[in-house]
Amino acid sequence: MELSRRQLLRNGLYGAAGLAVGGGAAACGTSSTSGSGGGVPASMTLWYWSGGLSDKVVADATKKFTQTKLKSSVIGGDFKQKLQTTMASGKYVPDITGIKGEDIASLLPNADKFIDLNTLGADKLASQFLDWKWKQGSTKDGKLIGFPIDIGPTALFYRPDLFQKAGLPTDPDKVAAALSTWDDYFQAGVEIKKALPKAFLVNNTGSVFGQAVGQAPERFIDAGGKFIGDQAHIRNAWELAVKTVALGIDAKINDNSWNAAIGNGTLATEIGAAWHALDIEQAAPELKGSWRVAAGPGGAANNGGSFLALPRQCADPQLAFEIVTWILNPANQARGFTDDALFPSMPAAYTLPALTAADPYFGGQSTIDVFGPAAKAIPVQYQAPADSAVSTPYFNELTNVETGKSPDTAWSDAVSQAKQVFQQQAG
Repeated sequence: MELSRRQLLRNGLYGAAGLAVGGGAAACGTSSTSGSGGGVPASMTLWYWSGGLSDKVVADATKKFTQTKLKSSVIGGDFKQKLQTTMASGKYVPDITGIKGEDIASLLPNADKFIDLNTLGADKLASQFLDWKWKQGSTKDGKLIGFPIDIGPTALFYRPDLFQKAGLPTDPDKVAAALSTWDDYFQAGVEIKKALPKAFLVNNTGSVFGQAVGQAPERFIDAGGKFIGDQAHIRNAWELAVKTVALGIDAKINDNSWNAAIGNGTLATEIGAAWHALDIEQAAPELKGSWRVAAGPGGAANNGGSFLALPRQCADPQLAFEIVTWILNPANQARGFTDDALFPSMPAAYTLPALTAADPYFGGQSTIDVFGPAAKAIPVQYQAPADSAVSTPYFNELTNVETGKSPDTAWSDAVSQAKQVFQQQAG
């Protein structure tokens, strides 16, 4: 990964964004005056969480934008709660703030608390981003609240050595072809279990359920505000998840033992987003070269990915927008991938060396060959503000299935609880 960073520097790609996002005043407007009328503010603040942005890119931003003193703060704990509390108080509100992907839908109804980035020129940049991601940060009436930082295209991480012992293909393309459907994938889990009794296909039912829901055209609440968590697409995802328990291919990991399971061969595969590669590498650095990546069963989905936003109190929206677009230009998004496994939201970054370089941990594989196509194939899904809260009962009940509860009873209970949450949220 360090080699990729040096290549970028040598090729001058860090400054190559002049024709795209962060290219200067033509795209971002002038920063000579503040949004409050007057001069440029003496200082501006940026909030994000650890790993939410590349610290090195942020540090460079403080050196580049000398018109003001850019003060960055890495906020720990419940980021959303701290942001909402601060904004409600009206004091010490950051000029630029991160918004986590799982929180964006719940904040869109309060769009008036943020600046519509389209009024600053964001609409002219929309074509440079993945359409589904752009829509995630937009309100129904087209206001852009969240400027895309990264995304989480998913794929299948797998151990080729364990696959070989089970008589399964090991080449990424052949694995993708052989395990293209969920049934094919589950059958591979059965074969792995026969050959390696202590190895499992999935870590828990929730990982399968979440992936399958992400592959569907709709989620738990439709665009009209109707609860649809009892319909066929959710039930299908549920049935896929509970099937892993019936087949005995679910490791039932719902505690802190995941790291050990990655390292000791308990898990032969993981379905996860691009950023999950870093989790696997950090959990088992000794397994360098022992993992690969292939297109996952059932199609593409997204898991994670965040945004930058400008609260209404931003001292200089135009300057703040220029800072945001520079931090998130293609070259700096590539740096974010190198530094923190933040997969770029701009396809233009996918051809840069940081993305195309061989990854030693994954046996020299260029994983962009898998994640790039997946990113472009992710379905556009409407995510309601209450989506996260409404989905929680399903995951809880799936855990109960793993401990012996009847799948049908658990389904009925999950739907009933989800409807209650939905009604509470709607009320």
